[in-house]
Amino acid sequence: MRICLLSYRGNPYSGGQGIYIYYLSRELQKLGHEVHVLSGPPYPEVADGITVHKLESLNLYESTRRWWQEIPRLRNPLRLYEFLAVSLGTFPEPFTFSIRAYNHLRALMPEVKFDIIHDNQCLGWGVLLMKRLGVPVVATIHHPIPVDRRLALSQAKNLWDRFRLMRFYSFIGMQNRVSRNLDRIITVSENSAEDIHRILKVRRNVLRVILNGVDSDFFDNNGKFPKEPNSLIMVSSGNGHIKGLPFLLEALHKVRQEIPAKLTVVGNGSPDGEPTRLIRKHGLADAVTFTGKIDKDELARLYASTEIAVVPSLYEGFGLPAAEAMSCGLPIVSTNAGALPEVVGKDGKAGLLVPPADPDNLAAALKCLLLDKQLGSNMGNTGRQRVLENFSWRQTAVNTVRVYEELLDAHS
Repeated sequence: MRICLLSYRGNPYSGGQGIYIYYLSRELQKLGHEVHVLSGPPYPEVADGITVHKLESLNLYESTRRWWQEIPRLRNPLRLYEFLAVSLGTFPEPFTFSIRAYNHLRALMPEVKFDIIHDNQCLGWGVLLMKRLGVPVVATIHHPIPVDRRLALSQAKNLWDRFRLMRFYSFIGMQNRVSRNLDRIITVSENSAEDIHRILKVRRNVLRVILNGVDSDFFDNNGKFPKEPNSLIMVSSGNGHIKGLPFLLEALHKVRQEIPAKLTVVGNGSPDGEPTRLIRKHGLADAVTFTGKIDKDELARLYASTEIAVVPSLYEGFGLPAAEAMSCGLPIVSTNAGALPEVVGKDGKAGLLVPPADPDNLAAALKCLLLDKQLGSNMGNTGRQRVLENFSWRQTAVNTVRVYEELLDAHS
């Protein structure tokens, strides 16, 4: 089968979507399929033998150029739209990438005939145009973005902040309409499937749940690194508020009144806004380290040298950091938001679950594991076994191919 994967931001360090593209494409290729990836910047890392089609964009969110330096690049109407949309505070990438991908595929199809097109939560208008190419189109929706908007709005400080957020998330209407017009949608948890049906109004009969995997050979509890006493780790590739960082900082302050715990936050850059205020307020500057972007090897080393992984998110469509930490044999303290109970388990054997946005219960769970090292060790071993039994990228790929075959049969 010749498969085309679409990802408007494909780099693994851009978040879970980039990790999904890397491992899914690798495992599909191992199953004997020919895999192409169409991506905008930052471009993906892929295994040898996978063809990457790099679609250019202005990439204004990472550009260091001044606005007037962009003018020579705006002769193309789509680039002009992208520039104006970003300047007005919206997020045009899903739309602009989908149009570029459609144009690229339309030009490519006479020479390279794809059997399936698989969109990775772009859901732009161009994805619907691709159906005109005579190729079945499936999309993965990791979770419904309206949830992110609702959580962001709930923490807005004033009307101006609410206006800016509504303007940024204005692409949601497009994604809602596109998702309702696709024949199959893959999602990564039962909780996400329910939310996609309820919020996006996608029909249940087109939804297919396929769990994400974990690279359990790479993320392993090999014992090569000594554990730093009373150490915590949180991995956050997205918005710190939605990921629950302020609530974790409040909990850390409470924990440190009894135990000298230290926290490492892995993610995109240094804190700003509320996290910075809380660190100053509670005197946590020496207790919290922000790594910024790091590679996979460094992440595995940090997991291996840390005692407890914390996932304080207000919502997760899956919760890949929790699964990776479990694979490394770490006990988990997590909220019960979104799909996290599906990943960590509801029985308390691999981790402790607490309500979201609840620093008191979060602090109590952390103190429980920090004071009972044997309990943490037992949970870590159970978590590792849970990953081996439930979260395999190869099985993710096998199940994904079944959806492709189902869709091809329906189109034949």
